[in-house]
Amino acid sequence: MIIHGPSPAELPVLRDIERAAGEPFRGLGMASIADDEPPSLEQLSGFLRAGRLLAAYEEREPAGTSTNRDRDTAGPPIGYLLWEPVDGCTHIEQVSVHPDHAHRRIGRALIDRAERDSGPGALTLTTFAEVPWNAPYYTRLGFRVLADAELTPGLRAIRAHEAALGLDRWPRVCMRREAGRSDSGP
Repeated sequence: MIIHGPSPAELPVLRDIERAAGEPFRGLGMASIADDEPPSLEQLSGFLRAGRLLAAYEEREPAGTSTNRDRDTAGPPIGYLLWEPVDGCTHIEQVSVHPDHAHRRIGRALIDRAERDSGPGALTLTTFAEVPWNAPYYTRLGFRVLADAELTPGLRAIRAHEAALGLDRWPRVCMRREAGRSDSGP
């Protein structure tokens, strides 16, 4: 697997990945999540310009002798991650993997790479507490649920925004992983 920032021309593919990754929510009675519009091209471009957008690619046979080996040997993006600094931490804003490539540790690889690229400090995220590929998955990656008293002002603001969007219709949690605590298990 290859992970790096996508090219601007690949940003529409990331929106397609997001739509496909949202479909499994429909089976949990969360159609509004499945139908939610992915980040706009403008939003994705902003993350890309800021250096806070990573994409995962399957490695394929080398296409030539170019000095940019990663781009020559990678197919189209199969997953992506957006992050932003929040209260001294790296906050994972979004991580999505196309369902055709699920269960291959791509999300884990994107999160671990974001941790390396963003510098020292903990990782945080907000997610659905009861969706199997959300909080239970992140727990396996070394994240823990934060108690209300542990929420920073930035996390409180994010949660308030999510509530305003109606995401609290289903239980949500804030999670944190201390720097260097990635789990290499299955």
